[in-house]
Amino acid sequence: MKKNKIIVNMIMMSALVIAISIVSIIDIYTYEDMKTNASVSTKKIEWGIKRNDNHEQPDLGSENRKVLEENNGIALGNSESKVIYLTFDEGYEAGYTTQILKILKENDVKATFFLTAHYINTQEELVRQMIDEGHIIGNHTVNHKSMPSLTEEEIKKEVMDLHQSVYEKFGYEMKYIRPPKGEFSEKTIQVTNSLGYKTVMWSFAYEDWNEEKQPNEENAKEKILNNLHSGEIMLLHGNSKTNTNILDSIIKEAKNMGYEFKSLDDFEQ
Repeated sequence: MKKNKIIVNMIMMSALVIAISIVSIIDIYTYEDMKTNASVSTKKIEWGIKRNDNHEQPDLGSENRKVLEENNGIALGNSESKVIYLTFDEGYEAGYTTQILKILKENDVKATFFLTAHYINTQEELVRQMIDEGHIIGNHTVNHKSMPSLTEEEIKKEVMDLHQSVYEKFGYEMKYIRPPKGEFSEKTIQVTNSLGYKTVMWSFAYEDWNEEKQPNEENAKEKILNNLHSGEIMLLHGNSKTNTNILDSIIKEAKNMGYEFKSLDDFEQ
């Protein structure tokens, strides 16, 4: 009996030691998580690029690019592949998207359209056409607010309210997001990551969004073609008359220069 009692006591002591060890490990990991969360930067990053006109990849800013890529975001593809990923931002319909879609179809090019709630709610037929013709629909948030100015809960609402709306209307589940105004922080990108989204910035853009001050078509075409580069994520705005008028020739001339247009689903890092 005495021997059995000793054995029982030893087992109880061992179990207690194991329990204490487990609690200690949990406490360590909790502490590390708290440290990690506390160290995540909330500093606003305003995305910008320094363009080249020699078909070399542009300077995206080493620190900004580091924050983006360390958090699984993308802005620039493989430097050895002459591939272009065409993307459009659209907050509202200005009357050009039907023609844009026609041009894309004729040239067998798949693009990504980053849309706001206003666009989704007012242009269901065009959104359906985008999806049916094999284009990607991306999340540009409900109200196009700068994410670093929002709380974590507000960010989740801006993203997921639109996500749910698109799923309910079209049975389509978005997975790419473009932060409104090109503004994000390490914190906001980690929040959108937690929602299942990949952040997509760009390696080419130009001043094409102001409908009252549209760029000259010849100059715009020259700027776009001179800045083509391997792994390019090209950002154009769908409310631009200039973009619409030159898009067909841009695609054709880029292909003649040896470039291939691919979907973000086929992105090469």
